Amino acid sequence: MKKIVLLSLFALFAAALPASAHFQMLYTPQTILDKGGEVPLKLVFTHPFEAGHTMDMGSPQEFFVVNKEKKTDLLKTLKPITWTSLENKGKAFETSFKLKGMGDYVFCLVPAPYLEKAEDVYIQQITKLIVNNGSLPTDWDADMGLKAEIVPLDKPYAIWAGGVFRGVVKSEGKPVPFAEIEVEYMNHKPDMKKNVFDKKAMVEAPHDAFVTLTIKADANGTFAFAMPKAGWWGFAALGVGPDTEFEGKELSQDAVIWVQATKM
Repeated sequence: MKKIVLLSLFALFAAALPASAHFQMLYTPQTILDKGGEVPLKLVFTHPFEAGHTMDMGSPQEFFVVNKEKKTDLLKTLKPITWTSLENKGKAFETSFKLKGMGDYVFCLVPAPYLEKAEDVYIQQITKLIVNNGSLPTDWDADMGLKAEIVPLDKPYAIWAGGVFRGVVKSEGKPVPFAEIEVEYMNHKPDMKKNVFDKKAMVEAPHDAFVTLTIKADANGTFAFAMPKAGWWGFAALGVGPDTEFEGKELSQDAVIWVQATKM
């Protein structure tokens, strides 16, 4: 009986989790540099606004960077870490990459599908992060040929707080009309040395509806969002990839991009 009660409580707790607000983080503290150097990267599957439940990541399927159309495989550079949220600890990864020349560096992550037991579905959030060195634009607006992808229409590393970020949601290179996009603010600063979120929140949401914002793309797959505060903003277009099943279960193949707004 005790086991049944515990399982029931777990099911209620899991059902209460905002599963739709899962975000694959691909984080580095600064997305635009003047003199290059080593760029530290953390790969964490979590709930960034609340620094909430962090999911265990499996070994990623792909991780690479593109600079001036040259692709470099970074998969073997990944090292497992444990990331601590305000609720739990989860398996994550870290690496670093040295910027040796000017231009845009487009980091692309294809994680292993994650089984969300509360919904009995797999989630795979294919994620992009763009870092610039020397303010020379090169690859930021390029289509990386991912199954699910958000292609920026504005440089994601050069937007003032209050400015607008626009993008096109694509599935295998084709725009996705009226795609549903979730938006979250990274509300707790990541500690790169301790692999933990800062306990202090930067803003308080007046209602739960403000934790994860939902917008829609238009008929051409294009969307726009005005970022009211400096910091990191994540955009996740849900279920836009062509793969809809994994190991006999439903798969939501999402496209994620991270954008850094700068205080004016």
